[in-house]
Amino acid sequence: MDEPLTGGIYEIVISAVLTHDWSEWFDGFEVESKGQTTLLRGKVADQSRLHGVFGQLRDPGIPILEVHRLQDPPLG
Repeated sequence: MDEPLTGGIYEIVISAVLTHDWSEWFDGFEVESKGQTTLLRGKVADQSRLHGVFGQLRDPGIPILEVHRLQDPPLG
């Protein structure tokens, strides 16, 4: 049976315009605005942390448009 996904590098596209200053709010995620959307990119240790980021977006009502897992965590 495959190992469950536990972490990795994620990109989250949101329907809001945020500045680079928001990087600290999202625990060091890169913040890059593109038109009327913003791309958040960063490493999460596990699914719990990823859901924490989703909660940070949910609480102020920021819509999530896309989520992409870019890189598997290192084996070990």
